[in-house]
Amino acid sequence: MNAKTYRKLIVKQLNQDFKSAVEVVEIPIPKPAASQLLIQNKFAGINGGFDTLLCRGDVPYVNLIPPFDLGVEAVGEVVARGENVKDFQIGDAVVTTVRGGGYREYQVIDANLAVKVRQATPELLTLMPTGVSALVALEQVGEMKSNEVVLVTAAAGGTGHIAVQLAKLAGNHVIGTCSSEAKAELLKELGCDRIINYHTENLNQVLKQEYPNGINLIFECVGKQVFDTCVDNLAVRGRLVVVGFISEYAKNLEQVTQPRIYHQLFWKAASVRGFLMPHYQEYMVEARDRLIYLFSSGKLKVAVDSTQFNGIESIPAAVEYLLSGQNCGKVVVRF
Repeated sequence: MNAKTYRKLIVKQLNQDFKSAVEVVEIPIPKPAASQLLIQNKFAGINGGFDTLLCRGDVPYVNLIPPFDLGVEAVGEVVARGENVKDFQIGDAVVTTVRGGGYREYQVIDANLAVKVRQATPELLTLMPTGVSALVALEQVGEMKSNEVVLVTAAAGGTGHIAVQLAKLAGNHVIGTCSSEAKAELLKELGCDRIINYHTENLNQVLKQEYPNGINLIFECVGKQVFDTCVDNLAVRGRLVVVGFISEYAKNLEQVTQPRIYHQLFWKAASVRGFLMPHYQEYMVEARDRLIYLFSSGKLKVAVDSTQFNGIESIPAAVEYLLSGQNCGKVVVRF
């Protein structure tokens, strides 16, 4: 290790716009304390929505005052370790999912927060925490069963394409929404039963005509009109899990005037439930281990978007790309 300094992305001021909120800084590479690892990040996963909300100060459960670090999931290699660390060797590949640990070239972390993996590949970033979120949201919040109709919105995205496969593995009929032919192709490969490209078909019409009994479980991450349509098409005792609302992340929130939501839920005994991973931490380890097993045994495919983003300075462009909805699978930055 010859380098003395490294670069990372920080939020220098809260701003509606991600690019205006952040800057790249160069600082000395730290030394790990007794129970810590120094990791050189190879790849980081992009969470455009969450990042943008943090830059606006709109994440209620974290009250951050600039300057603060960004980025969550990273995969890299151990380059130094504290004297008390027994379980890791120099050169070990590891995945980390600590807020602020992603958008930087190096990070120091408690050894017990790193997960050892076979090799540092970007595919792993789709499993943690993205895939973990999909699994926990479907099973714990959505109470996923078998032989039901499951709808996944933004189904070709990082979280969506994992949710589609998990719902299929559980023995369900899966509908996926997407916005392009390329995304529809990916969903076909993943075994999605009904693909709705909402640029060529009307989501509400398709659901009403082809699924007159409604949808049992909905994994919803788009928001706005799509959310309204989903609520409207819930089955008796249907469950809609709010996993996000990407259509409103980069814009001002839409004001809605319509009858209250219980008019739609009450007569069907249906429900709308919010999912946020920090409130479901106790399921994380089991979900992570199961996903790694499914992936390594070939039961789960992982899509990493093919667009190349290289280096810390490419992160704003990667965030913009993800929010624009062009991605197929997980968006990743290489260092």
